[in-house]
Amino acid sequence: MSAASDKTTVVLLHGWASHAQVFRGLSRALEKQLRVQVPALPGYGEAAACAPYTLERMADALSAAAPRHCAVIGWSLGAQVALAWARRAPRQVRRLALIAATPCFTQRADWPHAVPPAVMRQFTAQIGRDCSAVLRRFVALQSHGDVRAVRVAHQLRTALFTQPLPAQDVLEAGLELLRSGDLRESLPSIAQPALVIHGDNDAVTPCAAGRALSALLPHAEFQAIAGAGHAPFLTDLDAVAGHLLTFMHEPAAAV
Repeated sequence: MSAASDKTTVVLLHGWASHAQVFRGLSRALEKQLRVQVPALPGYGEAAACAPYTLERMADALSAAAPRHCAVIGWSLGAQVALAWARRAPRQVRRLALIAATPCFTQRADWPHAVPPAVMRQFTAQIGRDCSAVLRRFVALQSHGDVRAVRVAHQLRTALFTQPLPAQDVLEAGLELLRSGDLRESLPSIAQPALVIHGDNDAVTPCAAGRALSALLPHAEFQAIAGAGHAPFLTDLDAVAGHLLTFMHEPAAAV
């Protein structure tokens, strides 16, 4: 068997209002040791949208096009899709890495580690009036607090605005998933080894959300990226890639 055929296949899932292009640097770093696939989420790029637009239907569409066995790396909304995929196809998804992830994006009485409901309502109300302005505001929020905020914001804008934007109904449906979703009750059923990576200055999903997520998953470890905001793989590519490569090669019993 060739060395190439021995490589683990990892599937990278981008976030809301983003594009596979955002993983260009991370994909290149991982390709040295892994086989990497970077599909578009349903409704993005050339990928067909799904109806209803739920995490489960998105996960099923991605699962159907993926290898029989793989690891999944999800960022932000992509991490929630990855969690749904891991629940629905535990024999297919062998490992799970979650970047800037949270089980619940919106603050609740028992969940303070999130965006205030008023902010989510503003995004929802404004996206129909001025979609471009909302997306630029979201880019600014993702890079807020990052030690390399200017560079990270530029990379996020480039990944988004140099590609065709998703249809507005896809963006609205994804935003509704972020606003209303709460995955906490389902997390104990996810038995795969998991790695949670979080920027310690994340203004979209606070670092405390990542720590809480790793505590709720049965077999998870947590890594914080110093000085990073919501896109730590753009802030410190070497650190994030290093954590991912180490995790992908760990024996399952070590997690």
